[in-house]
Amino acid sequence: MPIRLSNLFLRTLREDPAEAEVESHKLLLRAGYIRRAAPGVYTWLPLGLAVKAKVEKIVREEMAAAGAQEVFFPALLPREPFEVTGRWTEYGDNLFRLQDRKKADYLLAPTHEEMFTLLVKDLYSSYKDLPVCLYQIQNKYRDEARPRAGLLRGREFVMKDAYSFDIDDEGLKRSYQAQRDAYERIFTRLGVDYVIVKADAGAMGGSASEEFLSPSPIGEDTFVRSPGGYAANVEAVVTPAPAALPIEGQPAAVVHDSPNTPTIATLVALANDKVKRADGREWTAADTLKNVVLALTSPEGKRSLVMVGVPGDREVDAKRAEAAFAPNEVEQATEEDFAKYPELVKGYIGPKPGGFAGIKYYVDPRVVTGTAWITGANEKEKHVFDYVMGRDFEADGIKDIAEVRAGDPAPDGSGPLELARGIEIGHVFQLGRKYAEALDLKVLDENGKLVTVTMGSYGIGVTRIIAVLAEANRDDKGLIWPEAVSPADVYIVAAGKDDHIYEAAEKLAADLEAAGKTVILDDRQKVSPGVKFSDAELIGVPNIVICGRGLENGEVDLWDRRSGERRAVGLDSALQEII
Repeated sequence: MPIRLSNLFLRTLREDPAEAEVESHKLLLRAGYIRRAAPGVYTWLPLGLAVKAKVEKIVREEMAAAGAQEVFFPALLPREPFEVTGRWTEYGDNLFRLQDRKKADYLLAPTHEEMFTLLVKDLYSSYKDLPVCLYQIQNKYRDEARPRAGLLRGREFVMKDAYSFDIDDEGLKRSYQAQRDAYERIFTRLGVDYVIVKADAGAMGGSASEEFLSPSPIGEDTFVRSPGGYAANVEAVVTPAPAALPIEGQPAAVVHDSPNTPTIATLVALANDKVKRADGREWTAADTLKNVVLALTSPEGKRSLVMVGVPGDREVDAKRAEAAFAPNEVEQATEEDFAKYPELVKGYIGPKPGGFAGIKYYVDPRVVTGTAWITGANEKEKHVFDYVMGRDFEADGIKDIAEVRAGDPAPDGSGPLELARGIEIGHVFQLGRKYAEALDLKVLDENGKLVTVTMGSYGIGVTRIIAVLAEANRDDKGLIWPEAVSPADVYIVAAGKDDHIYEAAEKLAADLEAAGKTVILDDRQKVSPGVKFSDAELIGVPNIVICGRGLENGEVDLWDRRSGERRAVGLDSALQEII
């Protein structure tokens, strides 16, 4: 039976809902695919469920082709496994926590590594049982602080998460590649534009990590790519360190008065006015060392300060800082923080021999031995010139937190980087043994010795993909779904009042369904053709058939929603034309 608009649970909207900010969110609400139930939580309506089922079907087919088997875990999980792995605290405020009537702690699962690990531990004990790859398509829950982008960033969302279990690292690499290949097939079949980028593993842990991003101007992730094929999430870009310079022969460090220099620009202006360089060129912001004081909050709630020296022509990238100091939360030090360290003179902070008690000092990768800098002298209105790394100051390590800019060299030497925005649609990790060790997942190897299993983790945002497709496939009139995920193959509009129009539309719908096509039929008799056409455009089935005035000549109109082309064909040949 076709989906009939005369009884479909559907109400289209002509105006954009007030709470919707991005175009995909507006259109999915207006076209009757979803409804808001709470901030970041949505009810799925019949048309939305039809699209969602199409996406899930493709995911399931490719998971099966890659050798993965489907399971299904509860969304409500006990605290204990997450306590063992440390993620009960690591997730912080992003975790939905609750208690049962006996005051036992539970959570709504943000992800399921622990449960997959424990399931395999429960049932498998020998290398002969491995490898195995399990997956599920399940609701996940994360308490996003500002869920304002519809399905792109909700508090409840559907994710496909898969986990591979292998006896050794070589097996993990094979499992990882099988899943990675499956992801490429999935996104190609769905019609999603994507790039694969190196990524930071973050709270997931593990070694190798790659993201599948769909390029979009509204993307929450910045990524980079080079002409030679390098691609990475901005958090994962490793700045190439220049070669060290000789210290011998460098001018001695000299402290200069620097009144009224609250910014790097004013400091550079003063330097060019008061201090001439031996090589004759002018000072620039890149010659200054900006020392950024950050406050770290551990998952347990402990607060501490760190300092990072970065070239003065670079800003700190918040996401790169979060990745560098994970799992800590990172923010700029506050006035309260500075009050506890009176030796930190704001505006004039610099590295010093021996450092500041209780504050670790890190530097950008570009701050190598032998490089000379203008930096704070730790005295009000004073800066030191020719302050040389490895001679005048040392660091506790490297932290790569400065912004990545267009034109920066790619880490692999493949050319200058360009920046773009993207939406994360999938992520693959070589987790290794982090969760297996924490939860004691071991099996007997060929020699009868207990060995720890190594794992991979592979996630796809099912509901997020729907938003990504809606964002990329639309015009000013509505959605235009790729055929692979459209809620129906054909959309038939009965445009008119005469009974013979509806009879022809009904017969065509029946013939199409007999030929294996799914059909939406607009059979509403008291709705004007104009409204019907507007709804057809809004709902976004790519192939539309209009049964209307042309029937007087034995014709129907075939309407290609994507190109906008309409052409008349004989009713008798319409079936073959559509198929």
